[in-house]
Amino acid sequence: MKHKTKSGPYAGKHILILEGYCKQCLPFIRGFKEQGCEVSVLCSSRLDCAYASVLPDHKILGTCDVHKPEESEEYIVNLVKTGRFDMVFPPFDFSARILSHHKDELSGYAVIYANDRSVFDVANDKREVMRICMEHGIPCPKTYMLKGNDGLLQDMLFPIAIKPRSMYGARGFHAFGDVGELREYLDRKQIDLSDFVVQELIPAGSKVMGANIFVDRGGRIKSSYLYVSEHVYPEDGGTSTLNAILLRDDILRYCEKLVLLLGLRGIVGVDLMLDNRDNAGKVIEINPRPVHGISLGFFAGVNHALQVLQDAFGEDVAAMELKRTDVCSRILQTDVLWFLSSPDRFRRQPGKLGYKVKEQMFFMDDPLPWFAFLLQGLKDYRRKMKEKRQ
Repeated sequence: MKHKTKSGPYAGKHILILEGYCKQCLPFIRGFKEQGCEVSVLCSSRLDCAYASVLPDHKILGTCDVHKPEESEEYIVNLVKTGRFDMVFPPFDFSARILSHHKDELSGYAVIYANDRSVFDVANDKREVMRICMEHGIPCPKTYMLKGNDGLLQDMLFPIAIKPRSMYGARGFHAFGDVGELREYLDRKQIDLSDFVVQELIPAGSKVMGANIFVDRGGRIKSSYLYVSEHVYPEDGGTSTLNAILLRDDILRYCEKLVLLLGLRGIVGVDLMLDNRDNAGKVIEINPRPVHGISLGFFAGVNHALQVLQDAFGEDVAAMELKRTDVCSRILQTDVLWFLSSPDRFRRQPGKLGYKVKEQMFFMDDPLPWFAFLLQGLKDYRRKMKEKRQ
């Protein structure tokens, strides 16, 4: 059964959501439908969670694949140029980059809900973000601004981590405990560290956390909150399986400061690590788009879909605050894997941590994305783990 819609200022607005395989597209599909919008989703597989959903009005099977960047870029640009859509919404870095880089070209066809290219490219450069953090006193891992590999080891304190400046999803992340490990890797891979972020490794036992911040087109913050990943799988650098609200105004203030320094607009995700040495939240990177932890905000009472529509179509954006802080969002498929592998499986159950669980992928009126995500995860797991090790 189709999700009930209502009349209102956005009734009939045709919204195109890209990258239908992304978990974070689901709350926006539901949220846009609740505002009366007509919703289309671009998918690359029938196993995409958005394709499995009963909520979209139109499901487009096309080319939107991070492994086919040129074909996908051409397909998305041509799709927007059909003029069928009032707004185009990117839920992930891949499509956000395409829209930002073609924003001037495509703005005559629809509202392109993406940052300007110059702003996006700075935010998407992880090393530049670290430079800005250090320059403005925003906590982050100590980062080395290297030009090539010459003299790289003189002042380094190990262990360190390296990762590409503009990748996503922890792809290309590697940790090194000493000089020998790093030298061997550089020689074997023929890597130029100018293209990498080189920084101290936050120690094991520190928690993954994040901030979701909404900045309207006038540069005003309209909602912001923190979350902590209570469960992560794999625990040595995987993705969150259970997120909960974290109340730390000190961390939230400097996340807001960083987002405004970068000139970002719309929904912004800040990735951090809660360092167990000093209990400081240290910025790891900026995501100039929604992160999958955005679902928690919806459960806690922040209607990001409404904020996006208000912002995109020139209305005043409603300021929103959390209505509850006792809720957590869980992805059961991967949280089961966390449970099976973690020695803290019983001690860190949601009930013992004081949280009420909301399933991120499962709704009684729209259950199929849960199963599609499971099947897609089984299909893609080995490939994703291989990419992260490269």
